[in-house]
Amino acid sequence: MMASEAKLGSAAGPLSFPVFRALWIATIISNIGTWMHDVGAGWLMTSLSPSPLLVALVQAATTLPMFLFALPAGALADIIDRRRMLLAAQALGLIAAAVLALLTWQGLTTPYGLLAATFVLGTAAALSAPVFQAIVPELVDRFALPDAVALNSLGVNISRAIGPALGGVIVALAGTPAVFALNALSVVAVLAVLFTWKRPGTMRSLPPEHFIGALKAGYRYARHSAAMRVVLIRAVGFFVFASALWAMLPLVARRGLGLDAAGYGALLGCMGAGAVIGALLLKRLRKQVPANTISIGATLLFAGATLTLALVSDAWIAGAVMLIAGFAWIGMLTSLNVAAQMASPGWVKARALAVYLLVFQGGMTGGSVLWGSIAARTGVGTALTVAAVGQAVALILAHYWRLPKDSTTDLTPSHHWAEPVVSVPPEGDRGPVLIEIEYRVDPARLAEFVTALRRFRSVRQRDGAIRWDVWEDVAEPGRVVESFIVESWIEHQRQHARVTQADQLDQVTLNAFHVGDQPPIVRHLLKPV
Repeated sequence: MMASEAKLGSAAGPLSFPVFRALWIATIISNIGTWMHDVGAGWLMTSLSPSPLLVALVQAATTLPMFLFALPAGALADIIDRRRMLLAAQALGLIAAAVLALLTWQGLTTPYGLLAATFVLGTAAALSAPVFQAIVPELVDRFALPDAVALNSLGVNISRAIGPALGGVIVALAGTPAVFALNALSVVAVLAVLFTWKRPGTMRSLPPEHFIGALKAGYRYARHSAAMRVVLIRAVGFFVFASALWAMLPLVARRGLGLDAAGYGALLGCMGAGAVIGALLLKRLRKQVPANTISIGATLLFAGATLTLALVSDAWIAGAVMLIAGFAWIGMLTSLNVAAQMASPGWVKARALAVYLLVFQGGMTGGSVLWGSIAARTGVGTALTVAAVGQAVALILAHYWRLPKDSTTDLTPSHHWAEPVVSVPPEGDRGPVLIEIEYRVDPARLAEFVTALRRFRSVRQRDGAIRWDVWEDVAEPGRVVESFIVESWIEHQRQHARVTQADQLDQVTLNAFHVGDQPPIVRHLLKPV
């Protein structure tokens, strides 16, 4: 893309990029079908079984696949063609939805059959979600990325506003088989866009990573990236408790409020409408209010909505509460999504976002089972009350792990590391490799330098190091050696490709401590064959 086109696209917004626009619209259609399925599945389970645990397990069956398969899907998305992977995953979802529609139409769906079909649909979503998030930077430029992420959240919540209400009406008029069949048809829109998308080929200077190595690299990045750790910790603190509202809502609607399927869909539609309003306001709000403050306010609102829902018996009040809950949900979700996108560079984006989704859906899955079990023993109102209090208490995380403002950190590759000096290029799989960087520092500034150098530990480990150390020469004051070990020569070459523009700026600051006319000495050591 030319610079002038990028500037124009950014000024006009993400929807000025044709493929992003087409996929955004198609995804809204597909998500409407998904929300219609959720209404149909939740409502059907209340007819098939009176158990609060089985009703809560519908939500768990939706989210558990994300917990199980998000990271493997992210690893695959970073090493194979993302378009083909999306096509396969969407085809799986279409088949599962069509089979469930047929079985329900024939009256053959059992509680466990419904859970199994929902699990397969969740698996298709788990295989798609990291890829959908990872391709956003391919469809818009870097400057439009935060707005594109927010727009995706808006699309999800437009579908949430329409899908549940529409699903409830269709269940009331035509039954759950019709909802499941329409969900299958909605997938066709996404498949059509993906078939016509001419994704440019990816140029690789190095061979692709192996699957297991890619998994390890994704986990290592999420573990050692400070920005990513903040997102994951805050996600756990929110979603475990927020899952109570989602898991208990069918029972609140049917037993507490005496609503039918259309009324239940209307409740979810109110939440979606609140989320749409929130998404429209967020772009302006993010410019004036720090992301961490937005997350605190959103959490308090959602906790208040959860507690109120446990106490009310009037459907109109419940609808207003769900409107507020939707506003709070989109505020927290967008804050976390934007932070996760901006914390992950291109080489590991699908895997890093998969770890985020794993934590997100793991919290929702575990929370759904927890609150379902509590509700089965003590009642729905008690479960919602405990969840609301827990969510408010968990806000203490916002003090220690603060979400940053929309980051301007440049995570594009800098390629500023010099190529290793070797007499004969080693085989790619030879290793491990020991890298030593020798610095000469004014002894008077040694403590300050070592403190700055220790901050690089997470950077080295984030990009591939399996061990990191710093050494001081007792015979020569001011001679400091940084050392780290990488699994293989090819992995160290990948490490060269992973350093970012932000890392280069930090390295310049660190090198300012180095004295002498020559730069720091770098050595590469291999064990003898």
